[in-house]
Amino acid sequence: MNVVVVPLVCGDRFSTELSPCAYKEGREQEKSLENWVFEGKGRMSMYGRDPWGGPLEISHADSAADDDRSRNLDLDRAALSMSSRQLDETQQSWLLAGSGDQGKKKKKKKKKYVDLGCLIVSRKLFLWTVGALVAAAVVAGLIALIVKAVPHHHRPRPPPDNYTLALHKALMFFNGQRSGPIPKHNNVSWRGNSGMKDGISDPSHGRNLVGGFYDAGDTIKFSFPSSFAMTMLSWSVIEYSAKYEAAGELDHIKEIIKWGVDYLLKTFNSSADTIDRIAAQVGQGDTSGGTTPNDHYCWMRPEDIDYPRPVFECHTCSDLAAEMAAALASASIVFKDHKAYSQKLVRGASTLFEFSRQQRGRYSAGAAADAAISYNSTGYWDEFVWGGAWMYLATGNSSFLQLATHPTLAKHAGAFRGSPDSGVLSWDNKLTGAQVLLSRLRLFLSPGYPYEEILRTFHNQTGIIMCSYLPVFDTFNRTKGGLIQLNHGRPQPLQYVVNAAFLAALYSDYLEASDSPGWYCGPNFFPTGVLRDFARTQIDYILGKNPRKMSYVVGFGGRYPKRVHHRGASIPKNGVKYSCKGGWKWRDAGKPNPNTVVGAMVAGPDGHDGFRDVRTNYNYTEPSLAGNAGLVAALVALSGEASGVDKNTMFSAVPPMFPNPPPPPAPWKP
Repeated sequence: MNVVVVPLVCGDRFSTELSPCAYKEGREQEKSLENWVFEGKGRMSMYGRDPWGGPLEISHADSAADDDRSRNLDLDRAALSMSSRQLDETQQSWLLAGSGDQGKKKKKKKKKYVDLGCLIVSRKLFLWTVGALVAAAVVAGLIALIVKAVPHHHRPRPPPDNYTLALHKALMFFNGQRSGPIPKHNNVSWRGNSGMKDGISDPSHGRNLVGGFYDAGDTIKFSFPSSFAMTMLSWSVIEYSAKYEAAGELDHIKEIIKWGVDYLLKTFNSSADTIDRIAAQVGQGDTSGGTTPNDHYCWMRPEDIDYPRPVFECHTCSDLAAEMAAALASASIVFKDHKAYSQKLVRGASTLFEFSRQQRGRYSAGAAADAAISYNSTGYWDEFVWGGAWMYLATGNSSFLQLATHPTLAKHAGAFRGSPDSGVLSWDNKLTGAQVLLSRLRLFLSPGYPYEEILRTFHNQTGIIMCSYLPVFDTFNRTKGGLIQLNHGRPQPLQYVVNAAFLAALYSDYLEASDSPGWYCGPNFFPTGVLRDFARTQIDYILGKNPRKMSYVVGFGGRYPKRVHHRGASIPKNGVKYSCKGGWKWRDAGKPNPNTVVGAMVAGPDGHDGFRDVRTNYNYTEPSLAGNAGLVAALVALSGEASGVDKNTMFSAVPPMFPNPPPPPAPWKP
């Protein structure tokens, strides 16, 4: 151990010499040091303990240093005293430091952990995290309560427009026309089950023909106009399903269509590949037989009918079969999401269309001649084009498109005549409907050769038809009130007007969907908006904007016909069964109908805006399925916002017009 000699203080003087004072103090410190080293805090051996914690090995070098120190003690006791004092201070600092560290270690708590199974985390971190989550949940709950408690000021939804309001009512008419077992949700309180023996009671037929719709104010079921009605309804759903859904009527109209086409499937052997007959009519309207009870001679509630209802079948009925094929084919697109049912409709449509081509003839000229009284067909070529177009859209089979676009067929149908009358869509003439439908194909898919030439002709003819609706050209007369006279002033004009309004609004949407701002009428260009204006003015007239300020849709507006030519609506449901002639008193009564046939569009005014609300005059007051179907289609096309048509659903079964391009050649290699 080396000793550093420093000046020592003795009294008031610094001294480095050996003096009695210095010697005495030095000797006492020496003894204290020796006691600490050899007898104090643990004895040291050859291996001492380093104050830093490690072993301290005493070597010979240390012993030599000690000998030197002992010799120096005799020379300078003051130096030894100073060195000892420094060592005492150092030792105290070591001891104090050690005791402080031990205190800190004692005070330092053991860190705790939480075992979460898959993870071990600090208990402090775990508690902090849980607390934060609880606090966040409390804050979120408070925010939710505040948001819920604070009143919301949403912008009120605009009230439905007149077209939407009238649409709800127009669809209700079909509920009032149901035949067969009436569902509980039919919402027509004065109707009940009727026609429960149709077809079954006729021994010459023996087929179950329960169901379907009564055609008009009588109780006859005509397959020809009801098929057209179902086709028009299906067409409107395919184009405007979003609008029906927005109005809350999509399920309702689908139910109506299904009710109608399910009955049509009963009128022939829909499970067979080939057929030889179709039930064209149930019930009889010919009153030339005198007093024989039938559907025109008697005036009875449908629920009380007890007279025979014969079935009229046709064996050569190209027009009826092709129209029925169109109805089933268009409905198959409506129900495309119900695959099994849709395929059933397609199979039935294919059977019917094949039958229409095998046995040529008009249905009303054969065994179903009774139908000619009310629905005489003037030809079947237009039904070939119409039915062929729908068959192509339902199946994607190009053979149907080839038939529908065959120039000879188009010629026979009158596509090249250019007559205004050929452009009037009705239950008898479907050429205009077929041309608009095939113009849609050209606008959106452009199939090209070999169809382009005839499709361009149909497209041009469609443009001419739209031009004929415009008042600037005077193609058709108009009443002073503005109603277009598509049937040249003859009775029951409204059924033709609503069809034209539907086609005009629809074609306007076609043009807008194809980014066409308008079309040409000769050298003059007209924007698409004029077509919607035409459609609106005609429907507005029907809804009450006319010289008589009368709505021709029953139940719409404040003033509408109250004496509708309708058996079920005119006889009260009072528990009394009125006989065939007993119901005549209700037919001839001047009082309003006891039951309101909501949504029925009556036949309409005459050519001078005149109207007679008389029950016995069916030319003014009788509604019909075909008329109401056109009304529904026109109303939905004009209702709500101008959201346009659904471009794709119509072509869901149509394959790509052009084949996929071949794959690129393999990379060139040397």
